[in-house]
Amino acid sequence: MYPITPVGGRWCLNIRLNERQKKIIEIVKERGPITGSNIAQELNLTRAALRPDLSILTRSGILEARPRVGYYYTGDKRQSLIAETIKNIRVKDVKSIPIVIDEKTSVYDAVVTMFTEDVGTLFVVGDEGVLEGVVSRKDFLKIALGGSDLHSIPVNVIMTRMPNVITTTNEETVYMAAKKIIDREIDSLPVVRTFIDSKGNEHLEVIGRITKTNLARLFVELGEGKN
Repeated sequence: MYPITPVGGRWCLNIRLNERQKKIIEIVKERGPITGSNIAQELNLTRAALRPDLSILTRSGILEARPRVGYYYTGDKRQSLIAETIKNIRVKDVKSIPIVIDEKTSVYDAVVTMFTEDVGTLFVVGDEGVLEGVVSRKDFLKIALGGSDLHSIPVNVIMTRMPNVITTTNEETVYMAAKKIIDREIDSLPVVRTFIDSKGNEHLEVIGRITKTNLARLFVELGEGKN
């Protein structure tokens, strides 16, 4: 099959069909099952000249060959390969550095951090780096429209608190992380791992983030990998 591998920082899906191969598919769709010799006649080619193209199309799963019967169309498997690719890429492969703030940070300072770092969501942590919540542009807009003193209000007053924060992990697939973002209509997810504190309690530590930008970049790299 055609490999899907990270090359030079990109995920490459190495499937390309030339015009002759596209024409072969059309012929098999219309007249299949059809022998290689008959396909060659349709294209005014020798059977030997056609053999590499038929090999590519059968190995990719687009065509299948049956002895003494011929070639028949099974469907363009490239879409299923793309889906399989996405489902095999892990969050750890595309995550970026998280932007975190302490839960005691003022709303004003949090807003400054958001604009300085050019992000749409901040992850709020407490003692020992424990994930306590998230705060977004919408949260800041609501408090600002209320006319409150942004310097005196800590960010933990307006944040979405655990356990209502949707998270992901290093080993979760990018597909599942993207589905969470779409289903929940949010901009990003904190990538977390579990740790045990000094008292034996289980907590979540933020080790990364997965955003719509990460997903869009992956989509572009997959597309560029076809070239």
